[in-house]
Amino acid sequence: MTNAPSPSGTPDGSSSSLPDGATHPPAPLAPEGEQLAHGLRTRHLTMMGLGSAIGAGLFLGSGVGIATAGPAVLVSYAVAGLLVILVMRMLAEMAAAVPSSGSFSVYAETALGRWAGFTLGWLYWFTLIMVLGAEITGASQIVSGWVPGVPQWVVALVFVAVFAVVNLWGVKHFGEFEFWFAFIKVAAIVAFLVIGVLLVLGWLPGTDPVGTTNIFGDPASLAGFAPNGLPGIAAGLLVVVFAFGGIEIVTIAAAEARDPQKAIVTATRSIVWRILFFYVGAVAIMALVLPWDAPELLSGPFVAVLDLAGLPSAARLMEAVVVVALLSAFNANVYGTSRMAFSLAGRGDGHPALTKVSPTGVPWVAVLLSVFFGLVSVGLNWLLPGEVLGILLNAVGSALLVIWVFIAVSQLRLRRRLEAAAGGADRMTLRMWAYPWLTWATLAGLAGLVVLMLFDDAARVQLVSTVVLVGVIVAVYGVRSWLRKRTA
Repeated sequence: MTNAPSPSGTPDGSSSSLPDGATHPPAPLAPEGEQLAHGLRTRHLTMMGLGSAIGAGLFLGSGVGIATAGPAVLVSYAVAGLLVILVMRMLAEMAAAVPSSGSFSVYAETALGRWAGFTLGWLYWFTLIMVLGAEITGASQIVSGWVPGVPQWVVALVFVAVFAVVNLWGVKHFGEFEFWFAFIKVAAIVAFLVIGVLLVLGWLPGTDPVGTTNIFGDPASLAGFAPNGLPGIAAGLLVVVFAFGGIEIVTIAAAEARDPQKAIVTATRSIVWRILFFYVGAVAIMALVLPWDAPELLSGPFVAVLDLAGLPSAARLMEAVVVVALLSAFNANVYGTSRMAFSLAGRGDGHPALTKVSPTGVPWVAVLLSVFFGLVSVGLNWLLPGEVLGILLNAVGSALLVIWVFIAVSQLRLRRRLEAAAGGADRMTLRMWAYPWLTWATLAGLAGLVVLMLFDDAARVQLVSTVVLVGVIVAVYGVRSWLRKRTA
């Protein structure tokens, strides 16, 4: 079968053509007729966004954040949440106009050049691979505690195999599976918020109103609210940034939606506000009812609150919900990594084999590549079972900042071109507020976040690591381009 462009004119099966000025070069494309399926509905996209973002970052990382910054981690969540809302609005503007499985990687390539698309795409792929390890590690740790005779790495191996099948089954079935997984944990968080409010007010049997001592200290003071000061808030931001990562998968999935423009607008308008409410609400309850340095926050903040409420059965049930949440996020991230790899390969920035699509419209080689790295994380579980989660949680925060900066810069450059493109006015069904001023303000906020991180030892190490990682990816692109020119 000969290679040919997709019917839509884009190498990854997007449902709209790129605006004038796109930089896609001639590259190995997916064979004609072997494009991604379009089986996702709006409800699938909405729950997928919730499912991918509500995982280890909330159920496990929130306790780490409180222990790092104290009650002032609420400031970290509020700042990061506002930035996420603005960045997602920019990304949704571009995704609604030009749905693509490469999402922000495609937009960066169009706005800044092929080097930017290559760098951003592989940086995101690498970041999600690390997230895969965090999610599967967290889930297998809990489940192995239920069945002490079974090694943790065996539990992780079973999970990886199951979700390989789910992702290879077909996007419609994947979407339905992810919908119900996400629904379970959203319902559990709502129930947790209700129980938490009753506990704070002292309306549960045998409880008294909590008050604000745990947040502001006794007597109340700013030092009680932020025991580690600005460096603590900055350090907490790394955990917070990781926690909010995953929402952007909605724009990746838009290319496989039945009505991409409508689906992306509806989904993104609701997701960011719901996630911000869930995160800030849940963390506020934890900070109110438990001292910020309580060891229970590190071992399981949700379970600790429910135990305090006198609901041990609910606490055990919450452990099961945490497992569901982590597996749901793992499932969604396998999807995200496979689609990004598929898009990169379709643009000539990955091995051509990654463009292979199954009869059900699934990029099966790209899925298996993600699953392989899931198996690598299983090996890490076996070698370093007590250390992997902490390492991975700290490894991806600043990488997401780079992605957000690229999204903002791409939106600045593409807004006018999208409006000027054929049918641009009709395709711009969602727009960034107060363009370009809020986009510039977002970039300033991201720069301020970097400055804060420079004053924290651990955060500074992560920033340097991210710079090195980005430099390596750019260098790979440069060497690859030089070799191509030399052999041309």
